[in-house]
Amino acid sequence: MRDYYEILGVNKNSSSDEIKKAYRKIAIKYHPDKNPDNKSAEDKFKEAAEAYSVLSDTEKRQRYDQFGHAGVNNGAGGAGFSNMDVNDIFSAFGDIFGGDSDNIFGSMFGNQRGGRRKKGGSDLKISIPLTLEEMYSGGAKTVKIKRLERISGQSPKKCPSCGGSGQLKRVSNSFLGQVVNIVECSNCNGQGMVGGREKKSTEVTFDIPPGVSSEHYQVVQSMGNQGLDNSDDGNLIVYFEEKEHPLFLRNGSDIYLSISIGYHQAVLGDKVKVPTINGDVNLTVPKGIKSGQVVRVKGKGMPDPRRRTNGDQFVKINIITSDNKGKDFILLMEKMKEILGDDINCSKFE
Repeated sequence: MRDYYEILGVNKNSSSDEIKKAYRKIAIKYHPDKNPDNKSAEDKFKEAAEAYSVLSDTEKRQRYDQFGHAGVNNGAGGAGFSNMDVNDIFSAFGDIFGGDSDNIFGSMFGNQRGGRRKKGGSDLKISIPLTLEEMYSGGAKTVKIKRLERISGQSPKKCPSCGGSGQLKRVSNSFLGQVVNIVECSNCNGQGMVGGREKKSTEVTFDIPPGVSSEHYQVVQSMGNQGLDNSDDGNLIVYFEEKEHPLFLRNGSDIYLSISIGYHQAVLGDKVKVPTINGDVNLTVPKGIKSGQVVRVKGKGMPDPRRRTNGDQFVKINIITSDNKGKDFILLMEKMKEILGDDINCSKFE
């Protein structure tokens, strides 16, 4: 059994807020609505929920820190999540998903489970790949989707699976004992009726806010499957996938880049042109900079969609060791050796 801190990617000194944030990030990544029919993702979702159920509880966390899994497996925490229905997890930790701004235009998870309009259209979920430049700039995006649309003059019929209720009873075993869940009927998507609609292709255009990331998603109202008769239409839920960039690494709103400079530039200092996500800038290399040092370029990172500011760009400086074997170069190196000497400084390996 894996360590709970390792599962959430935190350490034993992490605060409650850090643990909650780490769990939420993993839960969104492996959420069943984002990974339909993906057993591996569901297992990771349940594993993270099990870890959070212990580490979010002060008493259970103390027992776990002292005795490991043995300290919590006999109680409520840490047992049964692998066999637990995901709906039980939503019931236990539903507040984790509600009201956070990872959904750029509203709360997603709070509307998808337990609160479905009986005969409204179901939501559609799609993922779109975006370059870092597209995420930086934002703007209008047009995608083609297939959704259920009403057939004029054709009436829906009562669902034979649920008898028109839109719900089915499911009994599952959890650490709380036997739990009866009322789940949405998969045959009619909780609408109680079938027929009266057909799949059609349509184009949808929506605006992407600058600075979105793979942790964000967007809800396009009423562009999901159309409801039966005159009921409400479902929503289109758009997940963003960040394409790998050939130069830049991204962490939140900050951008990271490595450059290589010559030894003379490191010794004497220099001004060099470096790329950013929004064009080139002149970077001042301080005199005597060491290989591996990082220089910050303020305000040249990604826009933060929650604030009206940009992150920073961090440039790691690597110093090139020349393989020049020319006579003049060798004489120069020998002169430097004469000036600097042969002494070395030792320090602890880090």
